Amino acid sequence: MMPPFAKRLLLIFAAGNAVAAAPAPRYAIEHAIAGPDGGWDYVEVDPETHRVYVAHGDVVTEIDPLHGDAVRSFGAIMKAHAVVPIPGGTTLLVTSGRDDSVRLFDLRNGSERAKIAVGSDPDAAFYDAARQRAVVMNAKAGTVSLIDVATAKVTGTIVLKPGLEFGVLGANDTLYVNNEDENEIETANLATGKAGRAIALPGCTGPTGLGFDAKTGYLLSACANAKAALVDTKTGKLVKLIPIGLGPDAVIMDTARRIAFIPCGKDGVLSVITLGAGEGAPVARTIKTEIGARTGALDPSSGTLYLPTARFAAPAIAGGRPVPVTGSFHIVVIKRG
Repeated sequence: MMPPFAKRLLLIFAAGNAVAAAPAPRYAIEHAIAGPDGGWDYVEVDPETHRVYVAHGDVVTEIDPLHGDAVRSFGAIMKAHAVVPIPGGTTLLVTSGRDDSVRLFDLRNGSERAKIAVGSDPDAAFYDAARQRAVVMNAKAGTVSLIDVATAKVTGTIVLKPGLEFGVLGANDTLYVNNEDENEIETANLATGKAGRAIALPGCTGPTGLGFDAKTGYLLSACANAKAALVDTKTGKLVKLIPIGLGPDAVIMDTARRIAFIPCGKDGVLSVITLGAGEGAPVARTIKTEIGARTGALDPSSGTLYLPTARFAAPAIAGGRPVPVTGSFHIVVIKRG
């Protein structure tokens, strides 16, 4: 007969092994939400309302998952790039690339509240909640516009370099911005408005999407050459390159669940990277999505992912993107199993 203390040890070890062997969360496509035709760029989920906003050609498309995936479109924008829900209110900020402006919309009725002139080709943007202002990356101008949303005015401009893509706010008021022309990450101090030293990304071509993990102090940059660059902000150096799919245009951070997602539109896959693994950060797995799904967003409360795409009749012409089939635009919804 096994002694009682031995039984207790066996149960402890069994419990420990059960925890260690627990499977990682699984993700799968649940359904698709049809929307109007048009190109697409960045996507954001409002964590307060759970509504999904897509920069969709010359309009904004809004999806309301809590009310039967209701869809509406609004605005008259000149190539929408970024959509940024402003916390605690009813305002949506949208960058308008072809007329060098930022628009503010009232989400209650879709009306435009303000049009703000910024630098050439405003692209990515995010909201700095600590200072209650928007940070807008002007791609061709190589500048960053700081916008007081309450007054709808530019309060500062930071000069970097042309080729700016997505930007994130790191520790100590540091702004990090991908530069797809220079294959580096530009830096600046948002408190002083001064540019800092760039971080070189050897082996990374055309970085676009960017994410920051405050817990580790690491940046994750999506590169066009099927790599993700892991960067240590404490040293300002590239740590390693991680294999991903082709055609990424976003890094979707789920820091609560310690996962990063990189949608890769050319291969039609979602690369899933475990956070907090340091230099050994792997692509934990690859989820099959659809060709063209290169951007996306996450609802932080549920972990649900939303990826816009369409069907395509023919391969892309060299140097361009494939032409979507009329009536085929949709949002791919991926949920945790």
